[in-house]
Amino acid sequence: MTDQERVVLFKEKAAAVAAEVHEVKTSAEALDYIVDLCDKKEACQLMPVGCEAPLSDKAEAVCSAKQKKVIAAPGLDAKEFKALKTRCEKVGLELIDSGMREHLAGIDIGFTEVQLGIAETGTVLLASKSEEVRLASMVSEIHVVMLPQSKIVETSYDAEKYLVDAMKGTPDYHAFITGPSRTADIERVLALGVHGPLELHILLLED
Repeated sequence: MTDQERVVLFKEKAAAVAAEVHEVKTSAEALDYIVDLCDKKEACQLMPVGCEAPLSDKAEAVCSAKQKKVIAAPGLDAKEFKALKTRCEKVGLELIDSGMREHLAGIDIGFTEVQLGIAETGTVLLASKSEEVRLASMVSEIHVVMLPQSKIVETSYDAEKYLVDAMKGTPDYHAFITGPSRTADIERVLALGVHGPLELHILLLED
């Protein structure tokens, strides 16, 4: 299978599991996509209970708090993080790379760079030894990943060498992510976003 055939198959399989796939020419284009996506979405909001009751000043502050949209981008190199921060500041978005546990209202967008894509299933492989990377991929409302097209392999067996090499350094943690979070636990009705992100956007980077 040629490189282009792997890309086509990956896009087809990822779309079949409700992932959104977009091709980008540069990392700058990817950063623009993320900021535009966050700017257009509704902000994650706290939904406190009991605000109609007499409350302390601190509790009142929580009830009346307006949440700022938040992008979490742990693991980005300093240059890309700075470029993303400049874009965020222009439109009033908050950018963080740590402290995600402190954002009770949730993370609007988690942005991570993934290590491999698997064409046969539309899966992305994320190295996530860092808790912040794990949280960005699990507690954000929308998870956006950037995947170089050259890193797409045909089958899961083709990812073996990468995994064997990566796992020589322990402890290790890798996540196989196929589409947005989903479950059919409740009356066998498929629901998206119950245990993780509601949407998965995959940015295929030309390289």
